[in-house]
Amino acid sequence: MNNIKFPMSFESGFQIQAVFLKNQTVILEPDMLQKLEQKGYGEIEKDKLILKSFESLYLLYTGKLVLFKGKKKIDFDSLLQIHKQQDDNILTKFLIYRDLRAKGYTVKDGFGFGSDFRVYGKGDFAEKGAKFLVFSLSEGKREKIGKLQKMIEEITNMGKEPIIAVIERRGEIIYYKISRMNFNQNVPKMEMKHFDF
Repeated sequence: MNNIKFPMSFESGFQIQAVFLKNQTVILEPDMLQKLEQKGYGEIEKDKLILKSFESLYLLYTGKLVLFKGKKKIDFDSLLQIHKQQDDNILTKFLIYRDLRAKGYTVKDGFGFGSDFRVYGKGDFAEKGAKFLVFSLSEGKREKIGKLQKMIEEITNMGKEPIIAVIERRGEIIYYKISRMNFNQNVPKMEMKHFDF
């Protein structure tokens, strides 16, 4: 690994090389650690960058990553099958992550409240906190409204905007911005004679 020369620029069409260790994608090249982290990829731990499963899949899919397990190269389909064993929803997460990245957003792993992703406004990463918390939902999947209401309240209290990303059966992703709704208590019907004009 030490003799391999890595490209300096990630945007220039070169590929990043990584190793797959303990079911994680690990980037060891010192020159790439900061560059990738500044673009919102992975988390630096000691002298390496650990990518999340959806990040690894995305970089493989876009052709920016070459991944090795030992001397064997791992392709997108193989990595997807490996991650499916730990996370049934990995394909849904990958599709939403890919869509958000393609739209120019920086996307990080969600934290709490059942959210899948923290999404930063364009140009806000490292400058401001995440603006949106995104929940993934496949069409036809059921979700309890009480659970959803509680999550919405907690997120809006934090000053974030909750978004539900629904993947339709055809693979199209539709985003719904959700907010708190208050239902007023029903009152008896009022007669017009009670109003003075």
